[in-house]
Parts: sequence; structure tokens; C-alpha cells
Amino acid sequence: MTVQIDRDRNYSTLSLVSPIPPPEDIRLDRAIRLGVMASGSGTNFEALAQAIDNRELNAQIPVLIYNNPEAKVKEKAKKWNVPAILLDHRIYKRREDLDRVIIEVFQQNQVEWIVMAGWMRIITSVLLDAFPNRVINIHPSLLPSFKGVRAIEQALESKVKITGCTVHLASLEVDSGPIIMQAAVPILPNDTPETLHARIQIQEHKIFPIAIALAAKQFGFQ
Repeated sequence: MTVQIDRDRNYSTLSLVSPIPPPEDIRLDRAIRLGVMASGSGTNFEALAQAIDNRELNAQIPVLIYNNPEAKVKEKAKKWNVPAILLDHRIYKRREDLDRVIIEVFQQNQVEWIVMAGWMRIITSVLLDAFPNRVINIHPSLLPSFKGVRAIEQALESKVKITGCTVHLASLEVDSGPIIMQAAVPILPNDTPETLHARIQIQEHKIFPIAIALAAKQFGFQ
């Protein structure tokens, strides 16, 4: 098995990316419809929108759902002309109630795949059963290490020398499920959560569109 070494300029940007098939093996025959869920700044959402615009990912984003009224992702959705719908989790008594409304929105927009691009809420079997093997998550660690919140801080506190990011199919267990693609990022001696996060995000933006295409090819939704 081979891996791709991504060396932009120097050691600080060195990364190791899991095998990337040739373009013809991940080229989708038609545009798949992605429903994106995000809670924060929306950098991964924008990376997907840019990949679609660059024709690197044959997809459409008919709708974005966000749960935090102050999330900056809503401004990025406006920039890319993607309808953004606020579903504030605070008004729902149970996680299942929120997931049912999410399903309704996505079904109304004929969504085929759900992409959690920084969705900071635990999903339930209600959502997973409605979109079996079609819910994709991205997490800022090399899973199965450092699950849950503060993954970057966990990596720094543990004194490991390498961390990274993972794209995987979601499951009921938080930050678990079949791994689609990963990228390893070195931890530098003077790294802070902010500097390490910035370098991990560079790799997230690179592997996320490829991983979505890989999943679509593997499970036949194209």
C-alpha cells in the first residue's frame, strides 16, 4: 500500500495522506446531493463548496443546516448561494426530536448524503436509520485516538508527536464508524491548539471532497 506525502514547503506543512485512487476511480457519473450540517465557522463547508465550484467534486449542496444562531457558517452559505436553515438544538427536548426535523428538511431538498462539517451535536439512530451508510463526519484526530470534543487539546496534552484528521461514516458511538480517509500531521514543539488546528484544517479541506466521492462510489449512490 502506498501513501501520498504532501510536502508543501517545509517540515511544518509535512503531512501523510492515506492512499488516493486515480481520478477516474473517484469521478462521479452525476452530481450527488449533499445536505451539510455545521455548528461553527464553516471552513469545511466552504472547502466543499469550493471543490464543487472547481469541478473537483461532482455534487450539489441544496441546503445547509446549522444549530448555533451565531455560527459564521451562515455567512459562508450566503456567499455560496446555499440556503441555510437554523435548527437551534436548544428548543428541542430530545436529540431524536431534532433529528426528525433534520430528516424532514433534507428529504424536502432531496438530499442523498449527509455531511457533518463541524456539527457539534450527537446524532441518534433516527438520523442514521433514515440515511443508512450515508452520513459522513470529519474529525480533527487520527481516529480511533482522541474522540469527542477537544481532540486537538487532547493530542497536545498526551505529548504524541503526530495527529491529523479523519473522514468516516458516522455510527451511534461518537466519532466511530468505518474510516474512509485520513491525513497525519506532525505536532511541532511550540504548537498551540490554534496553530495545530490551522495545519490540520489544511488537510481536512484536501481530503474531505475526495472522501465523499470515495464513499459515494463505494456505496453506489451516484
